[in-house]
Parts: sequence; C-alpha cells; structure tokens
Amino acid sequence: MFSLPSLPSWLPGLSSLEWGSSLLDSLLQGLVGAFGVSVLNNLLKVYFFVSCANHHERRLEKERLQAQWASLETVHLAGLALILTVVGARVAALVVLEFSLRAVSTLLSLGKQGSRGTERLRLYLLCPYSLGCGLTCGLSFLQEGASHRTLNLLLGLGLAALLSMATQRLCRHVCRLYELHSSQHYCGICLSLLAGAHGLPRLLGRALAVAFAVSDLAAVALINRDFLTTSEAVRFWTPLTICYTLLVIYMQEEQRLHPGLQGQIQTVLVRMGGLFVLLLTVGRWLDLLGVFISLLGELWCLVGVRTLLDLCQIKDFPSQRPLVSAPGQPRPLAPAQPQGTAPS
Repeated sequence: MFSLPSLPSWLPGLSSLEWGSSLLDSLLQGLVGAFGVSVLNNLLKVYFFVSCANHHERRLEKERLQAQWASLETVHLAGLALILTVVGARVAALVVLEFSLRAVSTLLSLGKQGSRGTERLRLYLLCPYSLGCGLTCGLSFLQEGASHRTLNLLLGLGLAALLSMATQRLCRHVCRLYELHSSQHYCGICLSLLAGAHGLPRLLGRALAVAFAVSDLAAVALINRDFLTTSEAVRFWTPLTICYTLLVIYMQEEQRLHPGLQGQIQTVLVRMGGLFVLLLTVGRWLDLLGVFISLLGELWCLVGVRTLLDLCQIKDFPSQRPLVSAPGQPRPLAPAQPQGTAPS
C-alpha cells in the first residue's frame, strides 16, 4: 500500500532540499547568510553616504543614495535567502573558493601597482553573494553532526537578525539626520562617523578576511567528503584549479577595461559559464542546477549595489579624510547649508 511517509522516496534526493529537519536547517542557513549580506551592504551604504555628505560637490550622488534606500530592501533580503537555501552546499563551496582566489589575486596586484581604496571598495561590493554562500557553507560544516543543530541555527539567526536590524537603523539615521547632527555636533553616532568613517573599509576588510578564511576551510571539507579515494579528488581539483586560474586572469583584464555594472555582469556570465562547463565533466546534474541558481544570485546582488558601483567610477572617490573636521575643530568654509542647520 502507498503510504504518505514514503512520498519523499519518489522525489529527487536534492542535497539542499531534504525533507523534515534538514529542510528547516537549510532555510535557517539561507536566512543567516542573507542577514550577513544585509549587514555588509548596510555598512557600505553608510560609508558611501558619509563620504558624499562630507564633500559638498557630491550632492547629486548623495541624493541618489537616499533614493536607493527607499527601495524594497525586504524583497531583496527575502529573495537572497531563498536563493541561498536552494543553491546547494557543493556549488556554494565552489563559489566561495572562486571568489577567494579572485580576491587574493586582486589584492596582490593592488600591492604591486600601489593602488588604493577604489579597487578595494569594488571588491567589497562584488562579494555579497560569495559571502552569503560562505556563511551557509561555514554553518553547514560547523553544525554537521551537532546534537542541537536546529537550535544552534535558530540562535545564530537571532544574532544575525539583530545585527541586520541595528545596521539598518544606522542607515536610516545617517540618511535622515547625519548632515544636521554633524554640523551641530549633536549626536554621538554621527560625530563618530564624522571623525572615523574613513576607517570603516579597513574594519570591513578584516571582518571579511576572517569570514572567508573560515568559509574556505569549510568549503574544501564539504567538497572532499564526496570523494572516496585520493585519485577521485585529484581528478576533480586539477581541472578546477586550472579553470579558476584562467578565469581570474581573464576577469582582471576585463575589469580594467569595463569597470562598470555592465562589465561586472559580463564577468558573472563568463564565471558561471566556465563553472558550468567544468561541472559538465566532473560534477553532478544537481550541480548544474546550482550554477543557474548562483547566476541568479550574483545578478540579484549586483542589482542591489548598482548605485554604489557607479560611485566607484568617480575619480578619487574614497577620500582618506573628510573635508569637514572633527568636533572642537573649525570647519572649512563650504557652500550654503540646508535649511534647519547651523554652521558650527
């Protein structure tokens, strides 16, 4: 007799959509990854807005950021959480390793060329989807076999949601009141940003370095657990390494020629196309489905930061110090201030 509990046996054994508690765990991991991406995006928006507000000639860019913050961020968060839930741990691990190799190559080239903030900021803006995949991989690896896995993920989700809401409130506060508070030396948060916002990218860089270091270890472990022998692992890692190296060389040249949003979209298509061809030979059919989902996730995240990517095209945008001074110091003369503010 056909019974209801036997229904899952008639359906495909999706690695990221197992029934019961595994499905709940996958959803919780996807939500944690989405909230982590939200924290990164919110802090980047704060930095970009403060940089524009501290330089009066960037009034138009500041207005663009204010208009962007009025968009449906909840929809973006929910869509990203869904994508991270269904992408699958194996493809997510490959995305993390690919971005880590690309980031290391970019940072080494910056060191040789003596380049500064703009390229680092662009790298931070291109990592949200990879960061989300890294968080899901890290949680999947660290919680594997835990006796209270679901409870641990719920606690992690609560912490991630609190951080996301805190940074979102910071964004709204800065967007509405930063110029007023910084000019009148009124708010401690705004004064802290006025004096030290230029150090925010360095802080984000250190946090991302730790997150991706853990994610890379988890990604390698998650991929290697599918191999029974060393020869199988070598047959997988050798073409993967060659493919990723060629992609990194190609993408660095393309980003120099086409640094805008259109160039980044072309780079995403090339990366996912190369990964798709590679997995045709050494992957599984579920991995191919995960590549298409990852393509959607990359484009979804690029749309969310398109305004910030445009700002990175401005020459010498990430100024090291604001034109306005810290509390207690005289501020340089500037154009007429908005109504309702008083010069310090």
